[in-house]
Amino acid sequence: MGWILFIAIAIASWAVSYSLERKFKKYSQVPLRLTGKEVAEKMLRDHGITDVQVVSTPGQLTDHYNPTTKTVNLSEAVYSQANVAAAAVAAHECGHAVQHQVEYAPLGLRSALVPVVSFASRWVTWVILAGIIFIETLPQLLWAGIGLYGVITLFSFVTLPVEIDASRRAVDWLQESGITQGETTEMASSALHSAAYTYVVAALGSLATLVYYILVADRRN
Repeated sequence: MGWILFIAIAIASWAVSYSLERKFKKYSQVPLRLTGKEVAEKMLRDHGITDVQVVSTPGQLTDHYNPTTKTVNLSEAVYSQANVAAAAVAAHECGHAVQHQVEYAPLGLRSALVPVVSFASRWVTWVILAGIIFIETLPQLLWAGIGLYGVITLFSFVTLPVEIDASRRAVDWLQESGITQGETTEMASSALHSAAYTYVVAALGSLATLVYYILVADRRN
């Protein structure tokens, strides 16, 4: 039964990723008057944010907001291109900057969890593997690994409202500012909704894996 669940999640993850890639490719062909950089700078100005810089970062799907350096980092294509997909991504990342400005609680919680999650991610595989090997003599080790994985799972669920709220702020502002209207607003919304589904699937996959480890530990006990 467990393998069926994992296969279902894997299929869902592939379907969501395929849909997301297809939409962004399609909406990248719909031109707008502003580049991703210009969209980001305008959204920051409109929200009275003057201490955040918009910069270009190498690679694809590398777009992110860094609250420590106060930078909106846009991938090269998003930074320089003027289309619906670029505008949606740029506005979404600026949505995180707005969250930071208004002290959006889930963002604060996610930021607080980052150091713990970084530690857990570095060690969880080794601790769980050692826990399985030494399950008969040191069962506490597996439970320690499960605890580390639980932190990672918690982080994935805390991320959901952060990402969904940033997308909502992005779409609302794109329409209010007139950068997108009617059909192009729907396109931006559709693209960001597809992106949000990737986080939902990842969170469910993490939860399923956590439950699996708990059942393994419980059976061995």
